[in-house]
Amino acid sequence: MNSIYALNRSELNQFFQSHGHSALFTDFVFDEIYKNFENKNNDLNLLSQKAKQQIVENFDFNLPKIKQAHESSDGTVKFLIEFEDGASVETVLIPFFKKYTVCLSTQVGCAMNCQFCYTATQGLQRNLKANEIIGQYLIAWLYLKEKRSNHSIKPNVVFMGQGEPLHNFEELKKALQIMTDTKALELGPRQITLSTVGFLPGLERWKELPSINLALSLHSPFEEERKSLIPLNAKYPLKEVLAKLDTLPLKKRQYITLEYLLLKDFNDSEAHAEELSKVLPKEKVIFNIIPFNPWPVT
Repeated sequence: MNSIYALNRSELNQFFQSHGHSALFTDFVFDEIYKNFENKNNDLNLLSQKAKQQIVENFDFNLPKIKQAHESSDGTVKFLIEFEDGASVETVLIPFFKKYTVCLSTQVGCAMNCQFCYTATQGLQRNLKANEIIGQYLIAWLYLKEKRSNHSIKPNVVFMGQGEPLHNFEELKKALQIMTDTKALELGPRQITLSTVGFLPGLERWKELPSINLALSLHSPFEEERKSLIPLNAKYPLKEVLAKLDTLPLKKRQYITLEYLLLKDFNDSEAHAEELSKVLPKEKVIFNIIPFNPWPVT
């Protein structure tokens, strides 16, 4: 049975029209689904018995399972989320001032093989479906509603978990449509940030996505050095990636974040600073320096 959370509004409308319902009916149901997602039976009480039967016979409302949940002293909550096939990913709730941000995964494992990333040791096992991406968000939001009543408002989103988001473009696109739909999760595009290592085919299709925020995993201004950290740089060099970023339509007060993992005696010299000043855009950029989080064998 298909998950109700796998459908964007257009797809749900196609289903309902085939069962004799109008687009206005679709809007109402879509709104009810996400208003009542925490109700495990999702009764949709305002619908007729016939309409409810059409839904429950074709779709389930199941969310992924929380296999583990570990809360740190600073309020960060790390979930190990398990899907129906037994595959699992990490999802993280991060406190930020008066609001939370949820860090979502888009793939089980990753194909990019970045040398600083533990997920690279798994390789790519599979892409996540849109409902599995949405499911992570709903689980995190439900946790806030139940455990943090003073922080129950919808958390912001960063796609910085397992996987390269743009390598799973179609399912990412559908998940973003649901997240930003005014009849679904109703997140503003500025509440969502996507991090990429520079997967150029996805950046070429950036205009297909809502006007979300973009972050680039940079880590070095030198092509060969960056390639040693991010093997994808051999196929899509930094020069080409930065050239593409220059063409992206940014709205007023919207910036591209450049992420720089600072590694002692590797990418922290004056030469790096000088080269960065030459190659990076002069405007619309936020430079974010990140400390390295060691893992076994590093």
